[in-house]
Amino acid sequence: MKNRLKVLRAERDWTQADLAEELDVSRQTINAIEKGKFDPSLPLAFKAARLFNMPIESIFDDEYETSNH
Repeated sequence: MKNRLKVLRAERDWTQADLAEELDVSRQTINAIEKGKFDPSLPLAFKAARLFNMPIESIFDDEYETSNH
């Protein structure tokens, strides 16, 4: 799953640790999500969407959706 977490985080001058603290996860979790090695749980995705005040779809992109059309 592609995502814009790294860009959104950079726009706020947040480190991975800063974002991890905001979302109540480890820095390693943020790193893995940003690199596409780990997909966030639905509750975590909702939490990120609320934090950035954006729809989930604006942050996380299901790569398969575009290839199935």
